[in-house]
Amino acid sequence: MITVTAPAKVNLHLEVLGLRSDGFHELAMVMQSIELADRLSFQNTADAQLSLTCDDASLSVGDDNLILRAAQLLRDRSGFSELGASIHLEKRIPIGAGLAGGSSDGAAALVGLNALWGLGHSPADLERMAAELGSDMPFCVAGGCQLCFGRGEQLEAVPPTPQPLAVLLVKDPTVSVSTPWAYKRCRELNQSHYLADEAAFEQRRQALRSVDWLQPLRSELPPPLRNDLQDVVAPETAAVRSALDLLNSVPESLAVAMSGSGPSCFALFSDLASCRQAQDQLTPQLDRAGLKAWSCALRSDGVRIEA
Repeated sequence: MITVTAPAKVNLHLEVLGLRSDGFHELAMVMQSIELADRLSFQNTADAQLSLTCDDASLSVGDDNLILRAAQLLRDRSGFSELGASIHLEKRIPIGAGLAGGSSDGAAALVGLNALWGLGHSPADLERMAAELGSDMPFCVAGGCQLCFGRGEQLEAVPPTPQPLAVLLVKDPTVSVSTPWAYKRCRELNQSHYLADEAAFEQRRQALRSVDWLQPLRSELPPPLRNDLQDVVAPETAAVRSALDLLNSVPESLAVAMSGSGPSCFALFSDLASCRQAQDQLTPQLDRAGLKAWSCALRSDGVRIEA
């Protein structure tokens, strides 16, 4: 049996640059892995079947699940149709939260089954396959802190920070946000401000490459967090506004933002101890607002084989 952890991510930056010729948005993002993680276990089977079970009954375990889609793609590329596996998912990342939980699980399937089946694909090979399944999935394979361009699949590593930074995540468990809706709404409101061509896109990318994304000291320069989707989601989602207001009320936080298309929001802290202290202080208000919270250290890698 092989066990793999699949970490969540937060967006330190999400900028919608414009529209591409293929209809997707051209994005400039900085994504950061965090220690909140799902766990997947893989075992060989002799019947060439791919099966998935999960400890969360609300999650689909059918062929639409990214884990099984990734497993099928990897097996198809191997040419060995007789390969099979039983997969069990221990779900810890909230579903539909803007934390790439589904993408990370799919990436974990590629990494775990590549090892289980002895296929020998390199991380670069797995990232290319991941890009066929989802824009966030190559990042989930690589993990750490990455500049993510294109649809999000073009990665450039950001040097790790020596500081033990942490994030306090906050989410209303009853609320989810449709990612397609968020991008559609962003286009409706902001298309007149989109950059027009590749030269303009690249100029913006170069500017982002020069930023110290993990600068943690509020007394100098707080991390320049930006999420263009926050500007369209927050006005229409009370749970996001409540989460942002609570996190902004903590003086020790370095910066606050929504992650991805939401509704999860997070505050960045200088270390895990101060993050947990803030969570404890906010517990009464979080409970009254119906919000759940998680304190998480940053993580320097993506999906990881544990055993």
